Amino acid sequence: MQTSTELRPPAPNRRRTGKLAHSPLWLNLLYVPALALFAVFIFYPFYKGIVISFTNWDGFSQEYRHIGIANYKRMFSDPDIANVIKNTLIYGVGSTLLQNLAGLAYALFLNQSIRTRGLARTVIYLPVIISPLIMGYIWYFFFQYRGGALNDIVLLFRNEPINLLGDPGINVWIITFVNTYQFLGISMVIFLAGLQVIPKDYYEAATIDGANAAGKFRYVTWPMLAPSLTISVVLNLIGGLKLFDVVTAMTNGGPGYASASLSSMMYQLYFGRQDAGYAASLGNLMFVLISMVSITALVFLRRREVSP
Repeated sequence: MQTSTELRPPAPNRRRTGKLAHSPLWLNLLYVPALALFAVFIFYPFYKGIVISFTNWDGFSQEYRHIGIANYKRMFSDPDIANVIKNTLIYGVGSTLLQNLAGLAYALFLNQSIRTRGLARTVIYLPVIISPLIMGYIWYFFFQYRGGALNDIVLLFRNEPINLLGDPGINVWIITFVNTYQFLGISMVIFLAGLQVIPKDYYEAATIDGANAAGKFRYVTWPMLAPSLTISVVLNLIGGLKLFDVVTAMTNGGPGYASASLSSMMYQLYFGRQDAGYAASLGNLMFVLISMVSITALVFLRRREVSP
């Protein structure tokens, strides 16, 4: 028979309890290196960009003066800004729409039991690992006016080549297509991951209820893919709205600023015209635009998420 002394729980180790009590402080100190890197490479450049936007700095000289909000007044009166913002939204929203549609279609197709699906996934994802600048030049040699692969074919049927990259009504959509082609593999992978965690019981229940393929997609697949859609849309929006490499490689923003994005225009102003103060004000505008669009999309899409 056990005595009351034997039934008592063992006394806590005071030394171990003391260490555990102080462990959250040490864990919080582990954030310090990451916060330091964030402050040096993110927060400080962002702060300097705001300061520079209120100056007439040329980007190289040691002397400059503060000019207040003159750069912002100039920005809102600049006749090219409206078109550049429109291009930026096309690159962001247009690429996001096309990437998600194509990525979802590929994911649904390659989620089936197909013998070569591994190879197909690799081929579709392969353009992602190529530098966007290199990808832009590859497609530039395809669309260029003289000597381009496309115009070599066109010249077989007509006397003059087609200047697609010089047409302001077409070149923006060509750049959007190239950006979509390169990064739709990311959307495909995100949707594939989402499809593979949907419980098969849901599809079996839908089959018992008499749902066909379209009904299963509408009532099972699409709601369950809401978290994947949120991630894919937000990532694609941010990448498209700050598009720079492909624009620079294919048209350099031309003719004029007809195909420029905010990123490429900012680059031309800083290094081409040595107008760093005005370029910084455009950078702040781009930050506000990306934040507003991406946060709005994030809040809207999070509302329709359903956990499996």
